[in-house]
Amino acid sequence: MNRLQLLLQFYEEDPTDPFNAYALAMEYQNTDAALAQKYFDELLAAHPDYLPTYYHAAALYAALEHFDKAESIYQKGLQLALHQQNTKTHQELQRAYRQFQDEQEDW
Repeated sequence: MNRLQLLLQFYEEDPTDPFNAYALAMEYQNTDAALAQKYFDELLAAHPDYLPTYYHAAALYAALEHFDKAESIYQKGLQLALHQQNTKTHQELQRAYRQFQDEQEDW
């Protein structure tokens, strides 16, 4: 059984566990952007407090040139990281968001 099949099995066994959807989104990120987007959207809707989602979901939307959605996700992630007092993730999101903003200025 390959990794994708295993992740799909875990997701089918417990679709309410945010890590299962997150792992699938991450797995699909480089091979099927639409499926990655589906799982990130599911996480953002069903598990808005699952902080790891925000960095990668925003990056995916930026890569897909959905800039307004990427910006919104970065901002929500930054707020959530502050709320959860997760300094490391907040700093990572801030760096990524600044880079995103710099790239927007170049357009």
